[in-house]
Amino acid sequence: MSQAPTREVARRVFAREFNDASHTFKESEDERAPVYLLLPTGERANRVFLVGTLTEKEDVGEGDEYWRGRIVDPTGTFFVYAGQYQPEAASTLRDLEPPAYVAVVGKPRTYETDDGSVNVSVRPESITAVDSVTRDRWVVEAAQRTLERVAAFEDESNEYARMAREEYDLSVEEYRRMALAALEGLDESDELESDAGVDAPAEP
Repeated sequence: MSQAPTREVARRVFAREFNDASHTFKESEDERAPVYLLLPTGERANRVFLVGTLTEKEDVGEGDEYWRGRIVDPTGTFFVYAGQYQPEAASTLRDLEPPAYVAVVGKPRTYETDDGSVNVSVRPESITAVDSVTRDRWVVEAAQRTLERVAAFEDESNEYARMAREEYDLSVEEYRRMALAALEGLDESDELESDAGVDAPAEP
């Protein structure tokens, strides 16, 4: 029987909450212990699952290929970076032509800037072209998961919510409103095909 570690659950999270997250932690001293990103709604994320519109891609590498993709969901923008250590994801980014719906599974990565702020991005394990039905289904599932996390936030036994209250000065009610607005946006756009950059915010 294999003793291989089980893979961490890939959390469904909207871009706005993902970008608000900045605190990372390990749960053991083991050098190979997973690193978790603490979501402001009180959940740990070692892996994330997102679906959105790839609006831009660029090879930002010096020498070796290093692809940056800009992926928009109803709440904001994810940035994904794939290079020689993510060859399949990098190859997919190279071949895709924006605008395109994509599904991404990957690991959160944080980077502290010179001014002390923290940028969050995704190092993709996989990038897959998908259709609008898959994108819409993800929006519904991500909204449901967000609402579940918000509902459990005040539970005294929720250790990650306690941690989030200590680390972030953020109102979880904002994320509840965000999730509901994303669902309402789906209802309003049923007759329309999303176009690239329609709801893309300015780059940070």
